[in-house]
Amino acid sequence: MEQALALDTARQAIQVGLLVSLPILATALFIGLIISVLQAITQIQEATLTFVPKVIALAAVIVLLGNWMLLTLVQFCQFCFTRAGNLGLQ
Repeated sequence: MEQALALDTARQAIQVGLLVSLPILATALFIGLIISVLQAITQIQEATLTFVPKVIALAAVIVLLGNWMLLTLVQFCQFCFTRAGNLGLQ
């Protein structure tokens, strides 16, 4: 039974990690794709051109969704501590 609990906790950890990182990764991917297309169209090959829009967009995502991300991580940590505390009672 303890193996099932460990696997379930690991599965939930992966899900929470993906759920929390998805908005940041998707934004970086989308902004990078848009900038790459613009660079291909205009033939401007400046490496720093992709950096500034990504930083601005990622900062906006963190400001907008940071509270939700932190709340999700805190809830998962509370779940893990509760589950760890219940293991000693079994």
